[in-house]
Amino acid sequence: MAFSLNKIMLIGHLGRDAEVRFSTDNYSITTFSLATNYSYKNKNGEWTDETTWHNVIAINLSDYYKEVLKKGKKVYVEGRLVSRTYEDKEKVKRTVYEVRAERIIPLDPSSENIKPEIDESKTVDSVDEATSQEDDLPF
Repeated sequence: MAFSLNKIMLIGHLGRDAEVRFSTDNYSITTFSLATNYSYKNKNGEWTDETTWHNVIAINLSDYYKEVLKKGKKVYVEGRLVSRTYEDKEKVKRTVYEVRAERIIPLDPSSENIKPEIDESKTVDSVDEATSQEDDLPF
Protein backbone atom coordinates (compact mmCIF):
# COMPACT_ATOMS: atom_id res chain seq x y z
CA MET A 1 0.00 0.00 0.00
CA ALA A 2 1.37 3.39 -0.97
CA PHE A 3 1.69 6.10 1.63
CA SER A 4 -0.47 9.18 1.24
CA LEU A 5 -1.49 12.03 3.47
CA ASN A 6 -4.57 14.24 3.52
CA LYS A 7 -4.23 16.60 6.49
CA ILE A 8 -5.34 20.19 6.83
CA MET A 9 -4.82 22.52 9.79
CA LEU A 10 -6.45 25.93 9.88
CA ILE A 11 -6.68 28.81 12.33
CA GLY A 12 -9.27 31.41 11.45
CA HIS A 13 -12.48 33.19 12.32
CA LEU A 14 -15.99 31.91 11.74
CA GLY A 15 -17.87 33.75 9.00
CA ARG A 16 -21.27 32.73 10.34
CA ASP A 17 -22.75 30.85 13.28
CA ALA A 18 -22.44 27.10 12.98
CA GLU A 19 -25.56 25.30 11.77
CA VAL A 20 -26.53 21.89 13.13
CA ARG A 21 -28.90 19.48 11.44
CA PHE A 22 -29.47 15.75 11.64
CA SER A 23 -29.14 13.04 8.99
CA THR A 24 -31.74 10.38 8.41
CA ASP A 25 -29.52 8.07 10.53
CA ASN A 26 -29.63 10.62 13.38
CA TYR A 27 -26.03 11.84 13.01
CA SER A 28 -25.56 15.49 13.88
CA ILE A 29 -23.98 17.44 11.03
CA THR A 30 -22.40 20.77 11.93
CA THR A 31 -21.38 23.18 9.18
CA PHE A 32 -19.71 26.58 9.25
CA SER A 33 -17.45 28.77 7.17
CA LEU A 34 -13.96 29.69 8.30
CA ALA A 35 -11.89 32.62 7.04
CA THR A 36 -8.09 32.45 6.94
CA ASN A 37 -5.86 35.36 5.94
CA TYR A 38 -2.57 35.53 4.08
CA SER A 39 -0.52 38.74 4.06
CA TYR A 40 2.08 39.56 1.45
CA LYS A 41 3.78 42.54 -0.16
CA ASN A 42 2.47 43.38 -3.61
CA LYS A 43 4.64 44.60 -6.49
CA ASN A 44 4.40 48.17 -5.12
CA GLY A 45 5.81 47.04 -1.76
CA GLU A 46 2.49 47.52 0.06
CA TRP A 47 1.07 44.89 2.38
CA THR A 48 -1.98 43.13 0.99
CA ASP A 49 -4.31 40.75 2.79
CA GLU A 50 -5.90 37.84 0.97
CA THR A 51 -8.81 36.01 2.62
CA THR A 52 -9.67 32.40 1.83
CA TRP A 53 -13.01 30.95 2.88
CA HIS A 54 -13.25 27.28 3.86
CA ASN A 55 -16.43 25.24 4.25
CA VAL A 56 -16.12 23.03 7.33
CA ILE A 57 -18.25 20.03 8.20
CA ALA A 58 -18.13 17.94 11.38
CA ILE A 59 -20.10 14.86 12.34
CA ASN A 60 -21.37 14.32 15.91
CA LEU A 61 -19.96 17.37 17.70
CA SER A 62 -20.94 17.78 21.33
CA ASP A 63 -23.57 20.34 22.33
CA TYR A 64 -20.78 22.51 23.74
CA TYR A 65 -20.04 23.78 20.24
CA LYS A 66 -23.49 25.35 19.87
CA GLU A 67 -22.30 28.10 22.22
CA VAL A 68 -18.72 28.34 20.95
CA LEU A 69 -19.00 28.26 17.16
CA LYS A 70 -20.38 31.74 16.64
CA LYS A 71 -19.62 34.32 13.96
CA GLY A 72 -16.28 36.04 14.52
CA LYS A 73 -14.90 33.48 17.00
CA LYS A 74 -11.36 32.23 16.45
CA VAL A 75 -10.86 28.45 16.21
CA TYR A 76 -8.31 25.84 15.24
CA VAL A 77 -9.64 23.17 12.88
CA GLU A 78 -7.78 20.00 12.01
CA GLY A 79 -9.05 17.45 9.56
CA ARG A 80 -8.88 16.39 5.95
CA LEU A 81 -9.96 17.85 2.63
CA VAL A 82 -12.85 16.03 0.96
CA SER A 83 -14.71 16.56 -2.29
CA ARG A 84 -18.25 15.58 -3.04
CA THR A 85 -20.54 15.89 -6.02
CA TYR A 86 -24.26 16.50 -6.09
CA GLU A 87 -26.97 17.68 -8.46
CA ASP A 88 -28.52 21.06 -7.79
CA LYS A 89 -32.20 21.88 -8.28
CA GLU A 90 -31.61 22.53 -11.98
CA LYS A 91 -30.01 19.04 -12.31
CA VAL A 92 -26.54 20.53 -12.85
CA LYS A 93 -23.73 18.38 -11.44
CA ARG A 94 -21.68 20.33 -8.88
CA THR A 95 -18.51 19.55 -6.95
CA VAL A 96 -17.73 21.07 -3.58
CA TYR A 97 -14.58 20.88 -1.47
CA GLU A 98 -14.93 20.85 2.29
CA VAL A 99 -12.78 20.43 5.36
CA ARG A 100 -13.96 17.33 7.25
CA ALA A 101 -13.12 18.34 10.83
CA GLU A 102 -11.57 15.77 13.12
CA ARG A 103 -10.58 18.22 15.87
CA ILE A 104 -11.89 21.69 16.71
CA ILE A 105 -10.29 23.80 19.42
CA PRO A 106 -11.74 27.20 20.36
CA LEU A 107 -9.01 29.85 20.64
CA ASP A 108 -10.94 32.71 22.22
CA PRO A 109 -9.97 33.39 25.84
CA SER A 110 -13.53 32.80 27.08
CA SER A 111 -13.42 29.16 25.96
CA GLU A 112 -9.83 28.18 26.81
CA ASN A 113 -10.61 25.74 29.61
CA ILE A 114 -12.89 23.35 27.72
CA LYS A 115 -11.68 21.49 24.63
CA PRO A 116 -14.02 18.59 23.83
CA GLU A 117 -13.40 16.27 20.92
CA ILE A 118 -15.70 14.85 18.26
CA ASP A 119 -17.70 11.85 19.48
CA GLU A 120 -15.78 8.99 17.86
CA SER A 121 -18.32 6.39 19.01
CA LYS A 122 -20.66 7.40 16.18
CA THR A 123 -18.43 7.95 13.21
CA VAL A 124 -19.31 7.51 9.59
CA ASP A 125 -16.97 6.74 6.73
CA SER A 126 -18.02 9.67 4.60
CA VAL A 127 -20.04 12.82 4.62
CA ASP A 128 -22.16 11.29 1.87
CA GLU A 129 -23.12 8.42 4.18
CA ALA A 130 -24.18 10.85 6.90
CA THR A 131 -26.10 13.07 4.50
CA SER A 132 -27.69 10.35 2.39
CA GLN A 133 -31.26 11.05 1.33
CA GLU A 134 -30.81 14.72 2.21
CA ASP A 135 -31.84 17.63 0.04
CA ASP A 136 -29.59 18.92 -2.73
CA LEU A 137 -27.87 21.59 -0.64
CA PRO A 138 -24.08 21.62 -1.01
CA PHE A 139 -23.51 21.45 2.76
